[in-house]
Amino acid sequence: MKDLTTGKPLLMPADLKLVEGVLARQPRALAKAITLAESTRPDHQARAGAVLDKLLPSTGKSIRLGISGAPGAGKSTFIEALGVHLIGLGKRVAVLAVDPSSAISGGSILGDKTRMERLCQEKDAFIRPSPSHGSLGGVAEKTREAMLICEAAGYDVVLIETVGVGQSETTVAGMSDMFVLVQLPNAGDDLQAIKKGIIELADIIVVNKADIDPKAAAIARGQISGALGLLRSASPHWRPPVMEASAATNKGIDAFWAEVEKYARVMAETGEFQARRRRQAVDWMWAMIDGGLRARFRQHPRVRRDLDPVVAAVAGGEQSPSAAAYQLLGYLDAPTPTPASAQMRAAETAM
Repeated sequence: MKDLTTGKPLLMPADLKLVEGVLARQPRALAKAITLAESTRPDHQARAGAVLDKLLPSTGKSIRLGISGAPGAGKSTFIEALGVHLIGLGKRVAVLAVDPSSAISGGSILGDKTRMERLCQEKDAFIRPSPSHGSLGGVAEKTREAMLICEAAGYDVVLIETVGVGQSETTVAGMSDMFVLVQLPNAGDDLQAIKKGIIELADIIVVNKADIDPKAAAIARGQISGALGLLRSASPHWRPPVMEASAATNKGIDAFWAEVEKYARVMAETGEFQARRRRQAVDWMWAMIDGGLRARFRQHPRVRRDLDPVVAAVAGGEQSPSAAAYQLLGYLDAPTPTPASAQMRAAETAM
């Protein structure tokens, strides 16, 4: 059902109770709200949209940190050390950990909580693993929605951990206030550091596991700093610092958080903080439109009828990919025949 005045979906009693539970900071309600947002059922999506609209006035008060890095860089250990440190400062911390989904089975391990055993035991921490389901950019399709729900539940800091696939995890930079890149010592030479396009998006870079080889960590820090000197900063008011840390020994965690607070202060004073969020909200809208158009395209009657034969023709070399794409997209321009008009054409053909 929709509100006749606004056209927006009306909240069902169960969903209104869910909203009240999230605002009351109930972990069970928080988990159920995220599950509803992650559902692919159209009716669930409509309900989730109504829930998010109701929660929206209570969002926007958290610091959003996107944390990326190659597998083995120690992102989970770093996040746990940071989360425990922040809770010690009296803050509430939510962690959205995105787990890669298998390209073969489609399943995910969702084992990030096992790497954050200490943080799991903290009452002021919430950890939510989510499968990527093939989404590009290192995050899950509904990570943005989950982030807003966590903010409405009163979490002061939301940490988004990407899947850790390398240089392509750029989507998280478009949904966070600060993009953190976790690097390893001995990760390459100066040229390799310059080639990593993801470095240009980072607001702070952390060379983790510095305790294992301090000399290599210092060299890596120098190489990355040198590479940054050749690149253009994303903001004229902020030069990304390169820091050394050891999450396993808690070295550098307090200094890292001090840089985060400094960054938030500088961005707020220059107006970039809110400008970045406004830009991200619009980009999010267009991403949802793109996804919705793709879904509607697949549901078009003529596309559903001809998709398999066209795919077979392309695979067999009988039709070029571009011609096939234009053919299928052309169906969107043509009016969808009604059952009555289809019967009339069939009768005319038979005459």
